[in-house]
Amino acid sequence: MDSNSISKDKKKNVMQSMLLCCKLYISESRNKEALEPIERAAKLDQETVIINKFQDRDYNRVNYTLVSYVIHDSTGCPIYSPLHQTVVAMVSAAYDAINLEQHSGAHPRLGVVDDILIHPLARASLDEAAWLAKKVAADIGNRFQVPVYLYAAAHPMGKALDTIRRELGYYRPNFRGIQWAGWAQPEQVPVKPDEGPEVVSRARGVVMIGAHQWVAMYNIPIMSTDLSVARRIAQRVSARGGGLPTVQTLGLFHGEDSTEIACILLEPNQIGADRVQNHVETLASQEGLDTEKGYFTDLSPEMIIERYMKLISNSA
Repeated sequence: MDSNSISKDKKKNVMQSMLLCCKLYISESRNKEALEPIERAAKLDQETVIINKFQDRDYNRVNYTLVSYVIHDSTGCPIYSPLHQTVVAMVSAAYDAINLEQHSGAHPRLGVVDDILIHPLARASLDEAAWLAKKVAADIGNRFQVPVYLYAAAHPMGKALDTIRRELGYYRPNFRGIQWAGWAQPEQVPVKPDEGPEVVSRARGVVMIGAHQWVAMYNIPIMSTDLSVARRIAQRVSARGGGLPTVQTLGLFHGEDSTEIACILLEPNQIGADRVQNHVETLASQEGLDTEKGYFTDLSPEMIIERYMKLISNSA
């Protein structure tokens, strides 16, 4: 099924209500020539909208936020979203333009395309997000022969992203103890992927693909280059370290004169950025360190929907 077979009235209705959001994380931000074909691929289908782009030079990582609608059959099952082919086209362009063996950065990663996360927006459901994640995963695994690991609602048992990452050695820097460079893992993956081969292309690595209710990324700068302190603070903030529930953290180098507490807020409506900020400030003060106000790496769901609606209205 394609968008041409959808009635105009029905299409207008779903474009305004049944929305899926894709956060696509790619291991590159310093090479503009590598990003250009990826962004061209994102614009091939006008029914997929790039809502936001966040680049971090120190992490050498970029996040694209894309939105489009989802269509169902007469029984209510999802059968089509323009996001599907757009994401696969962007992944194809990324594999053509980027070689993981030549990549380095201060943020962990296991692949050229490191993470693809699908969120439901507006009236869409988590089941629909999981459907799209699994469709994209099958295409990437089969077409590009890349090991694909499903997580959260896309995984049959709801396996958490951080669990898979630990199993694959994601959190262990392999260059000077502070950076990630090239492919440093065995070419035979230690955990069987959900899609694709069990042998890794060192140029492409592996990819995580998941579906989850809204997750917020919030980073807090620490005015210190002592990474051991940043890691200690990060551990005490995280749920895993006995800190705040539903919060995951990393202590990372960020620039020449600071480190950063990179936070994943799995339930931002319960444990939000203000609470995390206050906790980090308290812990940093105990270490004799100053912090700066944190920042989100993406827009809120409400802002994303508002921007999407404005963009599709302008293009109508």
